[in-house]
Amino acid sequence: MAEGKISARLFTTVKVGAIDCANRVFMAPLTRCRSTPGTDAPNALNVEYYVQRAGAGLIVSEATQISPQGKGYMGAPGIYTREQEAGWRAITDAVHAKGGKIVAQLWHVGRISHPDLQPGGALPVAPSAINAGLFTTTQNGKMAQVTPRALETHEVAGIVADYRHAAQTAKNAGFDGVEIHAANGYLLEQFLRDSTNRRTDEYGGSIANRLRFTLAAVDAAIEVFGADRVGIRLSPVTLANNCPLDSNTEAVYGALVDQLAARKIAFIHFIEGNTQVEHTKSGFDFAGARQRFGGTYIANNGYTRAMALDAVERGAVDAVAFGRPFLANPDLPKRLLLDAPLNEPNPKTFYKPGAEGYTDYPAL
Repeated sequence: MAEGKISARLFTTVKVGAIDCANRVFMAPLTRCRSTPGTDAPNALNVEYYVQRAGAGLIVSEATQISPQGKGYMGAPGIYTREQEAGWRAITDAVHAKGGKIVAQLWHVGRISHPDLQPGGALPVAPSAINAGLFTTTQNGKMAQVTPRALETHEVAGIVADYRHAAQTAKNAGFDGVEIHAANGYLLEQFLRDSTNRRTDEYGGSIANRLRFTLAAVDAAIEVFGADRVGIRLSPVTLANNCPLDSNTEAVYGALVDQLAARKIAFIHFIEGNTQVEHTKSGFDFAGARQRFGGTYIANNGYTRAMALDAVERGAVDAVAFGRPFLANPDLPKRLLLDAPLNEPNPKTFYKPGAEGYTDYPAL
């Protein structure tokens, strides 16, 4: 075990807004596609999975769609019905009983969907009618994505209301807060970037206009939870879901950080680099954003134990969110503390129904 000063800070307590966290090893949101078919509600197997990982300083739940329209993946859970609320309540109660903290990630996939997954077989929606050119697995197999329908101006307010309702459902379900998913090429990021937003109304064109929808979603969550229990996930330089970078990444995401700082939200959860491809600080001034924001900075994307120890010790970040290591290591904070070997995750079971590759990874 690496003793001494450098190993200590990662394992110390940290206050994230109003949320007291036991350590700085956080669990990143991880889509697992194991909710109950037909209702998209969490179930007993999901409770077991999250309880096993309650030693994280903070769990960010898997992405949860805010409405039927927000769905893009079979088996992904929702957070807008009474049945889903009850399923999540079982999870939050169990996590809290183990001394853990958990926030819900609120999600609308936008164009990253297919009519097979949409109510009434409708087209997926987006800021502009631009096809991502990917594939979506539905009950009818692997399907090529279609060109989405551009949202009408008046419809945006309805989706903001869906964010508000989802935040209220999360609060009713006992979550400690929420994280707005504005990363990885999903709906909010589709609005942020001029590569996917060709609108000429109040939600397109200027940077201020392109920020408007995301900030409205944040404000809706603040109305429910208060700013000190609301965070956001951002990925300024990721190319996930075929979402090309903005023509001026620094200006767009810098302006967004300034607006979030003014709102005094609890945290920004940054994907540093291109998610699951490359960890890099190039393309955006992450250090500058940390200073401008002033709240909790959670770092993510390919962090090793050594990287996390160093970044937290130097004060470059406040906490590190680990993704795939948490899949295979339910007791990851303990393993990192002891510098113990890590189980290797099995990609073949990431999205496969059942306990295999989900709740059967051994603890130390």
